[in-house]
Amino acid sequence: MINEKVLSVILGGGQGTRLYPLTDSRSKPAVPIAGKYRLVDIPISNCINSDIKRMYVLTQFNSASLNRHIKNTYHFSFFSSAFVDVLAAEQTPENKTWYQGTADAVRQGMHHFAKHKFDYFLILSGDQLYHMDYNLMIEQHISTGADITIGTVPVNAKDAPGFGILKTDEENNITSFTEKPTSDLLPDWTSPTGPEMEAEGRHYLGSMGIYVFNRQLLVDLMNDPSTVDFGKEIIPQAIGNKKVCSYQFEGYWTDIGNIDSFFEANIGLTDDIPKFNLYDIDQRIYTRARILPTSKIAGTHLDKAVIGEGCIIHAKQITSSVIGIRSRIGKGSVVTKTYMMGTDFYESLEEIERKHIEILAGIGENCNINNTIVEKNCRIGDNVTINGGSHLEDGETDLYVIKDGIVVLKKGVVIPSGTVIG
Repeated sequence: MINEKVLSVILGGGQGTRLYPLTDSRSKPAVPIAGKYRLVDIPISNCINSDIKRMYVLTQFNSASLNRHIKNTYHFSFFSSAFVDVLAAEQTPENKTWYQGTADAVRQGMHHFAKHKFDYFLILSGDQLYHMDYNLMIEQHISTGADITIGTVPVNAKDAPGFGILKTDEENNITSFTEKPTSDLLPDWTSPTGPEMEAEGRHYLGSMGIYVFNRQLLVDLMNDPSTVDFGKEIIPQAIGNKKVCSYQFEGYWTDIGNIDSFFEANIGLTDDIPKFNLYDIDQRIYTRARILPTSKIAGTHLDKAVIGEGCIIHAKQITSSVIGIRSRIGKGSVVTKTYMMGTDFYESLEEIERKHIEILAGIGENCNINNTIVEKNCRIGDNVTINGGSHLEDGETDLYVIKDGIVVLKKGVVIPSGTVIG
């Protein structure tokens, strides 16, 4: 079976500065999405659905919450070889540095990987949103006799400058690679993408940052410590020297690289027919089973709203918004195009009285929240207005960050009653 020949390595990324403040106290793979999941649940679930059940997640920044999530979520049979392990960057007598890049992260973990029996490395990113059967990619890798196979997505001229662009021949062999080419160079970088993709103007192949390597080849490549990144060094140097093939993926895929893409991916889940389908029984997304009660909603008009478990909602209206687990929204409040991550706890009446809590976790009464990300455990008082949009300049205060017109409340902040932002 193919899955027994594969070891998956999920790259947790660097410090995640483009997703700040969501990465202020957690690593990128641990950022909450869709009201109840974490980003890392996507590649892990894709692996499980592909029956690939030996996975390492590599990270080095703020890894405590990621460790906790994986420990509490992914349990396999004692009689199975399946596992999901987090490998945080560690100093050893042989290596005293942090990860210097994606390839260097794999290099530093190689002594852990080598303990297992497998033929192929499956290298994945921990910050992308997509469904994919990895077996199809691995089967193509084997049938073509490739040394390296790169997952590619057809893109148009507008999006191409944001990608590493690969050029292929008619047999899907990659002949050249360029990192984020300028628009004037694009005419030289078209590839055959098929009639359907070409009809949509998608003439360029962008790298998805998903790779299949023959085991021994990657082991050999890791012997050169000067190569620290897959996209910048390993892949460009292999093209022309090894058989490097493209695996073209035509489903929904988005890179959660910054606040804007993160926000749009979450709000996109509220569409009548979302591009990313959370309701496909054959491509389930797994996460921690929290055993929460059902959500309770009273007097609220809901339109294109995704509501997590355990919420208590008395809002006037919720539109085009994702409301995360254990969220509380008070009477008269209007929430529009907002991702509310929810809370990690409930507050009992006894606790509220004992601690003299004046502003409860969640959104208070008669608030108007628009174009906003409400981080975990925020407390928003009554009569608060937050109006994100293109009229706002990027900036940061002690309570929130504004990026691309999106107001991002920092984790656990208290917004006093009557506050106006935007």
